[in-house]
Amino acid sequence: MPNLDRIDSFASELTAIRRDIHAHPEIGFEEHRTSGIVADKLQQWGIEVHRGVGGTGVVGLLKGKGGGSRRIGLRADMDALPMEEKTNLPWRSTIPNRFHGCGHDGHTTILLGTARYLAETRNFDGTAVFIFQPAEEGLGGARAMIADKLFQRFPCDEVYGLHNAPDLGPRQLTVFPGPSMAGADFFDITISGYGSHGAMPERSKDPVVIAMALGQALQTIVSRNVDPLKSAVLSITQIHAGSAYNVIPGEAKLAGTVRAFSDDVRKLVRERMRTISAGIAAAFQVEIDVNIRDIFSVLVNHEEHANAVAEVAREIVGSENVSTTPSPKMGSEDFADMLQAVPGAYFWLGHEGSVPVHNPGFVLDDAILPVGASLFSRIIETRLPLSA
Repeated sequence: MPNLDRIDSFASELTAIRRDIHAHPEIGFEEHRTSGIVADKLQQWGIEVHRGVGGTGVVGLLKGKGGGSRRIGLRADMDALPMEEKTNLPWRSTIPNRFHGCGHDGHTTILLGTARYLAETRNFDGTAVFIFQPAEEGLGGARAMIADKLFQRFPCDEVYGLHNAPDLGPRQLTVFPGPSMAGADFFDITISGYGSHGAMPERSKDPVVIAMALGQALQTIVSRNVDPLKSAVLSITQIHAGSAYNVIPGEAKLAGTVRAFSDDVRKLVRERMRTISAGIAAAFQVEIDVNIRDIFSVLVNHEEHANAVAEVAREIVGSENVSTTPSPKMGSEDFADMLQAVPGAYFWLGHEGSVPVHNPGFVLDDAILPVGASLFSRIIETRLPLSA
């Protein structure tokens, strides 16, 4: 079964919406224009709209033809990244240092297409809950919506999300039960040393040298403390120190991220980071402050719901394009927190293009829009079927 015909009939309108959002990107908790477009479209289609959920989030409620009480949530993220776009497309970003380099403009548009189709057809028994989430890119948008009583105000029996995947071919889909994306911590480490003239290092407690020693030591955590059969990553992604060629600074900072599929492993890594930092601090007679923050939970798909996505996908994209082989990703996604609150599944949908997300040259293929909307729509129709 191909895309739903009704969705294909307005695919060009979805492309126009997506490109407009793309040209006006907004980062986390600043999605005022985007959420306004979402709310206005939902209202035009006769969907009950709730704004300002978790900051700039939007929730739409739509009842089907039947009188059933079951409710299914569909979620899309709306935020862009704080980076420059280098595509030179006619609809490229018009805002400096703002770019939909992860395709959330596409996710938002896919869910809008789903909402329009379901509002026009209502071939389901129950309630569809459209969740447009802000601030997925490490700012805690899902947690903000949950803290704003998302699932108390808009209860869901199941919840589903998706992500575009340029590493998959067009119309290819991957979904599987169990841990699917890593949990993530972000960390900042500040080394407070003692500065001096660059020609007189003996008078300093050089935080740059200490930072290099600490950075090397931290890399032993994954190689020598984590069970080699359990995946983990510790990446130092920032080093900040100094302002002159002939000055040994008084302070140096390291920052980065930790990824793992087990909360026990994440706990181990945190403990070892603090212990090693304390040991380095004692050895060099300096102070080292370690700030580690839990940003993303481990994303765990529920088996029933992952299987349901796969079954729908076989209808829409064909069995040959559906993979259920476990292939966990070290990337992280805050939809994980929604899956901890409500059972459901998250899946990846392929499209044309080879440039990865978060690259300044990333281009989303608009052909993905009706495919994603068809998948979401059929999830609602199959999980909330009308009585014969």
